[in-house]
Amino acid sequence: MVSYKELGLVNTREMFAKAINGGYAIPAFNFNNMEQLQAIIKASAETKSPVILQVSKGARNYANQTLLRYMAQGAVEYAKELGWEHPQICLHLDHGDTFELCKSCVDFGFSSVMIDGSSLPYEENIALTKKVVEYAHQYDVTVEAELGVLAGVEDDVQAEESHYTKPEEVIDFATRTGCDSLAISIGTSHGAYKFKPEQCTRDPKTGKLVPPPLAFDVLDAIMEKLPGFPIVLHGSSSVPQEYVDIINTYGGKMPDAVGIPEEQLRKAAKSAVCKINIDSDSRLAFTAAVRKVFAEKPGEFDPRKYCGPARDEMTKLYKHKIIEVLGSNGKAE
Repeated sequence: MVSYKELGLVNTREMFAKAINGGYAIPAFNFNNMEQLQAIIKASAETKSPVILQVSKGARNYANQTLLRYMAQGAVEYAKELGWEHPQICLHLDHGDTFELCKSCVDFGFSSVMIDGSSLPYEENIALTKKVVEYAHQYDVTVEAELGVLAGVEDDVQAEESHYTKPEEVIDFATRTGCDSLAISIGTSHGAYKFKPEQCTRDPKTGKLVPPPLAFDVLDAIMEKLPGFPIVLHGSSSVPQEYVDIINTYGGKMPDAVGIPEEQLRKAAKSAVCKINIDSDSRLAFTAAVRKVFAEKPGEFDPRKYCGPARDEMTKLYKHKIIEVLGSNGKAE
């Protein structure tokens, strides 16, 4: 058993309370490799933003759970080295699908876990979530649950259609499970293809897809039912078109990739939404930078020469999200 506190990590309880009161959202960035982790910590340290390092089930298998523990500890020390005296860094399991996986993450030093029972019948979702909460809370680990279904694909999480969260269920769910935060469905979606072309309109000037707006009426109804309760948005990458264009220019094939407009995320961040998940955007930044190097320098074979520019591009992206979208800069001095 490894306590996250020994690693210098924090859970989400205090950072969420401050975010709700302050009208901003905490960035939750997924990572799979060292370059992503370096970029996240550099951006967070330079902007003094609290940050959630997210690890999916697939990423945990990819990176190895033991290495992850030391990477998280190293991230805290790296942040201090960069001049961030009191780093507020949370290590979070994204989309845990079983009690056993959540328990393993708690035991290996995660400070927060998500149990996603959203595909289960309502009562089964409650029972599974409650079981995880009862175990995690023994070790002061916070628990995120999910109510409603997001469409799209992210690692092992797949759904053809989204189902909005039902506001009338949230009080019962939160009370009976004891969860610390709730991921809801209001129209965000996993992956880089968040909407089908027929769900969008096209900008007559650029020909680019314009996605449908988020269901803020559902969010408002949920906030009315659960005032002050931490709400989470998954699938909130904006899919920056400059990265899509670079990828397509240098041999990629990503037609009609579209994400959530940043102005809608800014609006959400000012509400009870205190955690916004971003994964696909960093994958796009990484891939765009690597493809550009390969195209311009076809003889290059040193990973540092293409992973380095990718890391720099992701750092720039993360700082943009923190400062211009989520408003979390300066909130963890």
